[in-house]
Amino acid sequence: MEKVTIQGIKANDHRIISRVITRIENDDYVQDKRFIELYGQAQEAIRLGITGPPGAGKSTITNELIKRFLKKNQTIGVIAIDPSSPFSGGALLGDRVRMNHYTNDKRVFIRSMGTHGNLGGLARKTQEAGDILAASGKDVIIFETVGVGQGEYDIAKAADLTVLVLVPESGDEIQLMKAGLIEIADLFVINKSDREGADRLANTLNSMINAIGNNSKLDAPVFTTVASDGKGMDKLFDGVFDHLEKLDRYGLLVKKKKERYRNRVKKLIQEQLLGEFWTEDRIRKLEDATKSLDTITESPYSIANDILKSFKS
Repeated sequence: MEKVTIQGIKANDHRIISRVITRIENDDYVQDKRFIELYGQAQEAIRLGITGPPGAGKSTITNELIKRFLKKNQTIGVIAIDPSSPFSGGALLGDRVRMNHYTNDKRVFIRSMGTHGNLGGLARKTQEAGDILAASGKDVIIFETVGVGQGEYDIAKAADLTVLVLVPESGDEIQLMKAGLIEIADLFVINKSDREGADRLANTLNSMINAIGNNSKLDAPVFTTVASDGKGMDKLFDGVFDHLEKLDRYGLLVKKKKERYRNRVKKLIQEQLLGEFWTEDRIRKLEDATKSLDTITESPYSIANDILKSFKS
């Protein structure tokens, strides 16, 4: 990032912000010193994660939250992460169309990012994009993703507060337990709650939350909404701030921020060390050791130790 780019980000130039996020998304090299320069301006924003299964209405909920943030004179950045097609590389961005009326509104920045099949770097990319938006002066950063496994955990790592959106048809408590969603979510939202089964799912969630318990986090409240009609959205909006205030009061918000910070440092070191480690010579050694199935007779531990010797020496 050049100096003029840094100035453009701080001046809330959406075209420049978009270009920089594209570079982050595509893994183009961005100088560490530029992120360091921006970091001081990137700490005040609230970071919300919104996740859940396809069709749960996450984009509708996000859109309704944007309206309410704007009424509070707060500016918003949205990073919507979509699973990219393994064939075309294109992300499924269809339901973002409803938010197009914010295109010329400098108070709102909305950007879709595809995973390009690479879930491993998702947490880093979302947090770097969040830093860019926070440095541009946005008060609230929303990360929205389809809940398809690892993406839910990555969003939870990037956010101060994670909202899990479900629909009445999501009422399989065994699946909820398997997915570990109780541990991920700070708030549950049962959207499309005018459908049959909404009350049953709410009761199931509340029972599970009470049964499991967790001294390291607050019990997650359960909200019911029909976001397409705005029903229940005022309660959810107030609930987000109420829960953030409780997290702050009990010292859990600062604990979460510190843990996120430590994890970011660890990941950056891991990525840098991996980049330094896999030289052409070591890649060639690995390829030579695995030219065909017939030659794979040694334990992978032996090959790994052999390649590591040149790094340790």
